[in-house]
Amino acid sequence: MAKQFSLVLNTVALSFCCITLAFEPSPLQDFCVAEASTSARVNGLACKTPASVQASDFLFSGLHMHTKNPFGATVTPVTVTQLPGLNTLGIALARIDYAPKGVIVPHYHPRASEILTVLEGSLEVGFVTSNPQNRHITKTLHKGDVFVFPTGILHYQRNVGDGFAVSISGLSSQNPGVITATNAIFGSKPDITSDILAKSFQVDQSIVENLQGKF
Repeated sequence: MAKQFSLVLNTVALSFCCITLAFEPSPLQDFCVAEASTSARVNGLACKTPASVQASDFLFSGLHMHTKNPFGATVTPVTVTQLPGLNTLGIALARIDYAPKGVIVPHYHPRASEILTVLEGSLEVGFVTSNPQNRHITKTLHKGDVFVFPTGILHYQRNVGDGFAVSISGLSSQNPGVITATNAIFGSKPDITSDILAKSFQVDQSIVENLQGKF
């Protein structure tokens, strides 16, 4: 019995170890402000010397600005690219503005979970679970509501209100990355061979080629 209990404890400990290793490591110093000018290659960005760090390295101004794009929604990111002080901290932020009927098209973040808070308006949000279930989990959110998109899961947002909508997202990576489904499939360089996509979508090859031309 004691042997079985020990085996269970070891299995649980190993599973927690694996979970911990899946995320960005904790920093080993007070801060590691990104030094963009260096050619050094690390998993993240090299650090400035502490003596050269300024308050501006920890500041981003601009989340009060409203912006638009062709889909009626725009993301204003605050990742390590915009805010060097985020380097090694494992967090990022984004503001999203939605025109009426504006859409953030299906996409996923390969390195981060996302927690979204609605500041203004109403949003339809949803994500699709992995194979084989591919379950579509969706909800209509209103001002003050919070919704979570798990790491690496395809998800979307759409403004379903009459006016503009605004949300803020927190992400669990300094550089979460974005892979938009349509861009990845139809806009890769070089192209994915059209006959492969025609078989995948069960459509004529000419339709695939037409879609590839749009990206």
